[in-house]
Amino acid sequence: MTATHTRPTHSSRQAWATGLTVFAAVMLLLVGLLDILRGIMAIAEDDVFVTTPDYVFQFDLTSWGWIHLVLGVLAVIISAGLLKIATWARVSGVAIAALVILANFLSMPYYPLWSVVMITMSGFIIWALSVIKPGGNLYNLSGERSPD
Repeated sequence: MTATHTRPTHSSRQAWATGLTVFAAVMLLLVGLLDILRGIMAIAEDDVFVTTPDYVFQFDLTSWGWIHLVLGVLAVIISAGLLKIATWARVSGVAIAALVILANFLSMPYYPLWSVVMITMSGFIIWALSVIKPGGNLYNLSGERSPD
C-alpha cells in the first residue's frame, strides 16, 4: 500500500508577508547595530563628528550618543521579536523606526551621510511593517488559507 503525500502550498500573499517581516527584522537589526556604533562613537570620541555652530537642535555630542545607543539597543530587541512574529514587535518596530528617523534628522549636521542612510533604511522598515496584514501565523505552511 502506497501513500501519496502532497506538499502543502501557501499563498503568494503569505510568502510576501513572511518575506517582508524577515526583511524588516533584518533591516531593524542593522539599523540597531549601526545606531549602537554611532552612539558609542559619539560617547567615546567627539572628534569623529563634524561640529556645527549655531545649530538649533544642538545637544552635547555625548547626549546624542546616549540617545542613539538607547534607540539602537531597543531596535535590536524589537528585531528579535519581529522574527517571532509578535504583534507588539510590529507596532514597536514602526515606532522605533520613526524615532530613529527623527533622531537622525535632528543630528544630521553631525554626520550627514550616515543620517541619510539611516533615515532611508528606517523608511523601508516602516513600509515593510505597514503593508503586512495583521493576524495569523505568517510561517504556517499547512496549506490552509487564513481568512482574508
